[in-house]
Amino acid sequence: MHFVVVAILLVANPAAALWPQPRQITTGKTALRLSSSFLSNIWNPNVPSDLSDAISRASGYLRKDKLEALVVDRGASSAGAIKSAKSLGSLTLSLTSFGASSTDTKTRSISEEAIDDVESRQEGYTLTIPADGSGAVLKANSTLGLFRGLTTFGQLWYSLDDSVYTLEAPIDITDSPAYPYRGFMLDTARNFFPVADIKRTLDAMSWVKINTFHWHIVDSQSFPLVIPGFTEISTKGAYSASQVYTASDIKDVTQYAAARGIDVMAEIDTPGHTAILSKSHPEHIACPEATPWAQFANEPPAGQLRIASSATANFTAALLKSAASLFPSKLFSTGGDEINANCYAKDAETQQELAQSGKTFEQALDTFTQINHKALRDVGKRAVVWEEMVLDHPVTLANDTLVMVWISSDHVAAVAQTGHKIIHAASDYFYLDCGGGGWVGQNTLGNSWCDPFKTWQKSYSFNPTANLTADEAKLVLGGEHLLWTEQSSPNNLDSIVWPRAASSAELFWSGPGGDAGKALPRLHDASFRFVQRGVKAIPLQPLWCALRPGACDLNS
Repeated sequence: MHFVVVAILLVANPAAALWPQPRQITTGKTALRLSSSFLSNIWNPNVPSDLSDAISRASGYLRKDKLEALVVDRGASSAGAIKSAKSLGSLTLSLTSFGASSTDTKTRSISEEAIDDVESRQEGYTLTIPADGSGAVLKANSTLGLFRGLTTFGQLWYSLDDSVYTLEAPIDITDSPAYPYRGFMLDTARNFFPVADIKRTLDAMSWVKINTFHWHIVDSQSFPLVIPGFTEISTKGAYSASQVYTASDIKDVTQYAAARGIDVMAEIDTPGHTAILSKSHPEHIACPEATPWAQFANEPPAGQLRIASSATANFTAALLKSAASLFPSKLFSTGGDEINANCYAKDAETQQELAQSGKTFEQALDTFTQINHKALRDVGKRAVVWEEMVLDHPVTLANDTLVMVWISSDHVAAVAQTGHKIIHAASDYFYLDCGGGGWVGQNTLGNSWCDPFKTWQKSYSFNPTANLTADEAKLVLGGEHLLWTEQSSPNNLDSIVWPRAASSAELFWSGPGGDAGKALPRLHDASFRFVQRGVKAIPLQPLWCALRPGACDLNS
């Protein structure tokens, strides 16, 4: 099956411009222009509509990016070579198989493949661009792979006057991810983020091949998710009637994400981080807004689900089951972090329930967790938890439960020893909010708990298999950057996330061990291209440095 796109304004320079760096790439030294007349023709009528849309978007970027080369003269000295260069007229997209199995007869869409089991997603592709102007060819055995290849193709080109060109033809790329999970987490409970901001973030994620949006959608401060059968929670728990995510909003976001090769994994943290539920269901919450809050929670307001209550466990299971029905993903996180024992110790109803059942706190937590995870399994979801659920609490988890390591990268080995598959989310490498200063009041000299600021170089230096045996290393699915939003809103979303979050995108696509010094010019390119596309990524250096690779290195 072949889809043909006759090129118009495409854009090139892989070694300098691509992010993430392909696993295998060879380039030449020949200038090549793209045709000045572009027709987006897809000759096969069975092409999935989201792939057709992706080709149209790629064509649009190629027309609008107008990114000049990041050199002192912005490419002017190459004008002669560009003017006399041959012209590339077409890119042929070739699907080499029909889908998940050889018996498939229908081409699966990007959206369908984006939500496959994380271990089975196929994202590899090959891309060949000859130097003689004959057609370029993009091949993959999945539409998701074709989409990743289109993303690469769109990064290959620079603009000069009316020309879109590369100086490095021919180009041959064979590419596939080192790790299947490459994520970004956004907390929309501390502060609310409109759907438009989430969509812009999803676009940016797709440009660097991030494939999972971990949506920490609710927390103690607010509950913006409108859940069928439980609408009273958001009615009383959202910041306002306009600051909610309806079922229509969720469908909009998940479909938008899937069409860009991104799975949306929702998280409803339990049993902690649930104080807001006391506004609609006070019977289910222990120590609601208890003070001083620091004795009852890691941050205000205090309040946790009453894990010893069978009524609360059943309520929570029904809530999670209904919420999970809104999200097509096979993954759903129930959290499990920062459970405060003192909250339960001081809650008379919890203590009474424990006494009547003869259970300890840990036994009650185990029962609570099993009830909730069974509810998720019943609707086809695979549970994801924070590390405390395997390191601090002896709860019973299904073997396929995924564990996110967040407190410290030093805890990865201990989690691996439990046999569960791992998603890296370590605060000492991947927390984007670190270094912003303390946000609680009456704390004049306070710093953020996870100081210092985590630079892109820091996350880029991470080794996903450090201190793991060969067998334990196989448990690592990938990792993600995370933004907790106590001090973030739509006003600074782009600047705090980009381009830093792109560093883990390359780490988990290309693999660890990259040279940050050599990577910097490429990350400059990615950041500048983001800005051209409407994402307000911050500069990594003064423009003087960006135009002179290596000149601002510490040892230069």
